Amino acid sequence: WGRGNGFPALGLDFVLEDWPRDDARRKELVAWQQSHLVVLRSKQEIDGSWRQVIDDPRSYREFTATAMIGYALFRGVQRGDLPREEFEPAAKRAWEAIKVRIGSKGVLFDVCTGTGKQKTLRDYFDRPAILGVDARGGAMAFLLTSAVVDYEAARR
Repeated sequence: WGRGNGFPALGLDFVLEDWPRDDARRKELVAWQQSHLVVLRSKQEIDGSWRQVIDDPRSYREFTATAMIGYALFRGVQRGDLPREEFEPAAKRAWEAIKVRIGSKGVLFDVCTGTGKQKTLRDYFDRPAILGVDARGGAMAFLLTSAVVDYEAARR
């Protein structure tokens, strides 16, 4: 499930942002982040997106999961928690996938409607994909955009 992976990636990134660098437990948290993002990186589509059902090519490319995972990638690389050469390309592809799926007047393409844990795989496939303005998708797009702006500013 896309957001079922996006939220933990995002949440762990938020924790690492403020976790003291000299705390011995930080190393374990960074290892968790890296192992999760290594697997997610292997499931990234060629266009940079992640799917509603991460590992099933029959499901659609989901906007918010892509934005959340892209955010975690950019921030992790910028902080030095993720090796740049391994993770920067995936972060940049996620950004490209998001940019092309934002239309004029805030129209977004393929934001999964609100969903929690579903009972069956079929239930995930049946979750509607929003084509239009969506506050959840817009918030995730803004979050990713802020990470990209910070990342590019730090690289100058």
